Amino acid sequence: MSKQDTLPKDRRSSVDDIVDYLYREITAMRLLPGTRISETDIAAQFGVSRQPVRDAFRRLESADLILVRPKKATEVKKFSAKAIEKSRFVRAAVEAAALREAAKHCDVAAGFQLDSCIALQQKAYAERDFAEFGQLDYDFHKAICDIGRVPYAFDIIKTEKEKVDRLCVLSLAKERRMPELIRDHEAMVAALKAGDAESAVKAGMLHLSRLDETIEAIRVNSAAYFGDQD
Repeated sequence: MSKQDTLPKDRRSSVDDIVDYLYREITAMRLLPGTRISETDIAAQFGVSRQPVRDAFRRLESADLILVRPKKATEVKKFSAKAIEKSRFVRAAVEAAALREAAKHCDVAAGFQLDSCIALQQKAYAERDFAEFGQLDYDFHKAICDIGRVPYAFDIIKTEKEKVDRLCVLSLAKERRMPELIRDHEAMVAALKAGDAESAVKAGMLHLSRLDETIEAIRVNSAAYFGDQD
């Protein structure tokens, strides 16, 4: 995962490598929900014993990405409508609190930082670079938390955002949504620079609600990727 990517090469373990590989494959939807993952195959792929694979599986299970069942095949965890609802509720609450704090502390320098975030997003859209835009979206929300002096809030936002982002890889509406998301970001920035906390929160909650229709459409059109635990 991203934290592991920062480790010096000589401090990384085979477990880290396996976790990083499977994390990327799952979140990019190259390993689809319900796909079985073989301990033996992964061990052979990385040239290791099965123990590091088991350790990696435990970490991915803790991240809610795979389902490890005794005496049954391990598989990529299917989506849960209830889990998505919970995730979005948690993110909205934390995001709203972070925006209120950012409005208190958004000085001139912070305003320039946010303007720079928007400019980079506009560039990514102009170049139709969806991957870069996705990373810049994370950077924008992190900047808000940093400005609000609640950097730890981004850890929660990132975790909850990643859960929904994996689902939205299935969406074909990325290009259409990018200008809309940029406009939402611009509204949030304008409110933060004006010190208007409630307008910033209003813009932020509208921003999060943009995914409602997309998520419901995916749930209908890709029902096989949702578990029966709902």
